[in-house]
Formats: sequence, C-alpha cells, structure tokens
Amino acid sequence: MRRLITLWTLGLVLCLTIGFALPSFASVDPDQLGKAVIEIERLDQMRSGLASTLEGMTEEPTIGTFKAVCAPVGKQAQQIAQENGWQLRQVSDKYRNPLHKPQNLTEETALAEFREHPDLQGFWQQDEQGVRYFRRINVEASCLACHGVKEDRPSFVKSKYPEDLAYDFRVGDLRGMYSLIIPELQKALTEK
Repeated sequence: MRRLITLWTLGLVLCLTIGFALPSFASVDPDQLGKAVIEIERLDQMRSGLASTLEGMTEEPTIGTFKAVCAPVGKQAQQIAQENGWQLRQVSDKYRNPLHKPQNLTEETALAEFREHPDLQGFWQQDEQGVRYFRRINVEASCLACHGVKEDRPSFVKSKYPEDLAYDFRVGDLRGMYSLIIPELQKALTEK
C-alpha cells in the first residue's frame, strides 16, 4: 500500500510540476488511479526484463526472438486492458508496427511532452475519452539489437516491416509511451 501511495504521489507531483490539466481527484477513486500506475510499471518491468535476455546475444534476433521478447508485452497490455475495462496501447512516432502510430493530437502532444522533458516519467490528463495516463518508454542497451542502426536491423524486421521507422535509437532515447485510458472514470465525473 505504501508503494501505491508513493507512486500515486509521484505522478501527482510530476503533473503539478509541469502544469498539466489533472483529473478532478476529488471525483476519482484514487485506488483506480494508483492501480493504473502500478499496472503500467509492472508492464514496463516485464518489457525491460524480457529485453535484457538479449544482452550478450551473438546471433541475429529472429521472429522467434520477437515472439519471446516483444510479443508478450503486447499480450500482457491487452490482458491488463481487458481485465480493467481500460484502453491500453504502446505508442511511438518512430513505430515499427503501424498500430503503434499516434492516433490523434492528444497522443502526438504527449510524445512531444516526453521529448521536451526527458526526466518526465508519466503524467495524467483528462479529456472527452476519459482519464488518461501516459508513461514514457526509454531505449535500453538491449533494445538496440533490433532498434539500433538502420542497416544492422535483423533480417526478419527488414522483411516483415518494410515501412519500419523504429531504428537509429541510442540508449536513453525516448522509444515511445504507454497510453492508458480509463473511460469509466470519465462517466463517473460527468454524472456528478
């Protein structure tokens, strides 16, 4: 419970620090907000842990590597969204999968905020779709096996993703973000 409060407080402080519009916390169940942060942190830890299995790998990554490292994160995100009635996706303007392309100005603006504020880890926003939580995804050394120099991308990436934009990253770069929408909170806010 202490970690939940700490993460929630950190998110609130980050939002206040850079002046984002916050949801009306008096009308929103803080447990739901805290749960969202915790689920996203667990998802990112999973991503980081699976990617770390690529460290020291001498063979070129294959589609099997993708299925063991990247695909489980997408599946876990879908499961989290389904279990909680949320919408959750990974978003990047340097996407490999076109489904990860920003879908609207809100997502484009959120990515721009992360680029402009490299120390910003996450923030809340409220709009007509609900209460949103955006959380940055940074490039780690292990990510460079597939997201490094364009010419060095694995063969399966070059053939499966001919329109790939997810390359030429360096460690610490903004890879993208998690975009989470909690729609039932918006309904609760508009009913009050």
